[in-house]
Amino acid sequence: MLQDKDRVFTNIYGMHDRTLAGAKSRGHWDGTGNLVGLGRDRIIEIVKASGLRGRGGAGFPTGLKWSFMPREGDGRPSYLVVNADESEPGTCKDREILRHDPHTLIEGCLIASFAMGAHVCYIYIRGEYIREREALQAAVDECYDNGLLGRNAARSGWDFDLYLTHGAGAYICGEETALLESLEGKKGMPRMKPPFPAGAGLYGCPTTVNNVESIAVVPTILRRGAAWFAGFGRPNNSGTKLFAISGHVNTPCVVEEEMSIPFDVLIDRHCGGIRGGWDNLKAVIPGGSSVPCLPAGLMRKDALMDFDWLREQHSGLGTAAVIVLDQSTDIIKAIWRLSAFYKHESCGQCTPCREGTGWMMRVMDRLVKGTAEIEEIDMLLDVTKQVEGHTICALGDAAAWPIQGLIRHFRDEIEDRITHRRGTTIAAE
Repeated sequence: MLQDKDRVFTNIYGMHDRTLAGAKSRGHWDGTGNLVGLGRDRIIEIVKASGLRGRGGAGFPTGLKWSFMPREGDGRPSYLVVNADESEPGTCKDREILRHDPHTLIEGCLIASFAMGAHVCYIYIRGEYIREREALQAAVDECYDNGLLGRNAARSGWDFDLYLTHGAGAYICGEETALLESLEGKKGMPRMKPPFPAGAGLYGCPTTVNNVESIAVVPTILRRGAAWFAGFGRPNNSGTKLFAISGHVNTPCVVEEEMSIPFDVLIDRHCGGIRGGWDNLKAVIPGGSSVPCLPAGLMRKDALMDFDWLREQHSGLGTAAVIVLDQSTDIIKAIWRLSAFYKHESCGQCTPCREGTGWMMRVMDRLVKGTAEIEEIDMLLDVTKQVEGHTICALGDAAAWPIQGLIRHFRDEIEDRITHRRGTTIAAE
């Protein structure tokens, strides 16, 4: 179990003072100028050695991503963009950082921007996060007033400005290139890659887009050392992680724990167990709505909450938004609801996604009602594979994977519903 002394986020529940004075009393902004003084190369080396992987869903090594930024400038400015467009159903971890522990993020922005040669950072906040933006803006204003941002930020010798931008509530803008398009004032639609943002991102300049949590943990890693952070979790799955646990548990919560924690330990320790007991567990969506669900049989024993174990089970850690479903759940209808979400949020740029999400949702609707034919199950599975991997961004994959997980693990339930409906109809005739 993660000890309190090892928690990166010291006010995630808002029980303490979130102002600058409160943050400093808990160890934040302590010697920030000295951390910057380590130099770009050393900071990136430490982040690489810590094993930190992106906390926004993809799990790409953070230090490696930073190293893609050009070492020598060509006259263009460099930018850090923080993705706070937290719109994945089930995901609610970054909002706790924004409203209760904002100084962890701001300090991280300064250090990360320096490491990538950026004098300017933009934080792109989800449109619905009104109070979160107010709390973060108040923290930014405090930092400017106290010399932690602006010229010679935190006496580091580095000039650094931080700006907040509010989105308009579009899920697609959580995709990094669509976010950049929106930030530039254009319609939020993903860009073709290459060029990648590190070569041509915001305003055509070198840019790195990172998740809120990925940036917020960096100052603590630098203070306590790469070995400390790498000491949590399994190899290649290191560090602490915010888990957002919702659904049919006795106490839904957001909690910081170590990576690779067993699923049953996570639920029993922090959520008071499954509603109705462990025998009542039906399925788990382990990483936000875009990852395939896993049945109770896989999750009740030896399930580890990290990138690699869940990938081996044909699912993913994603944002670590754990959605627990008990036996009362209509699993087919639950996945239909996700299909409706992705159909609604598709930007319509790519034909497989524009047409496929609507088609999949309509077939799912028939599966919910039991009016489909048995043959349509395989047809639906085939269409998900035609959508998956054939779109500019990963929204097509996100729409396909929940359906694939449903068919993989709950095909019998789908067939039973169709058969029961057919038998009921014949009896009525």
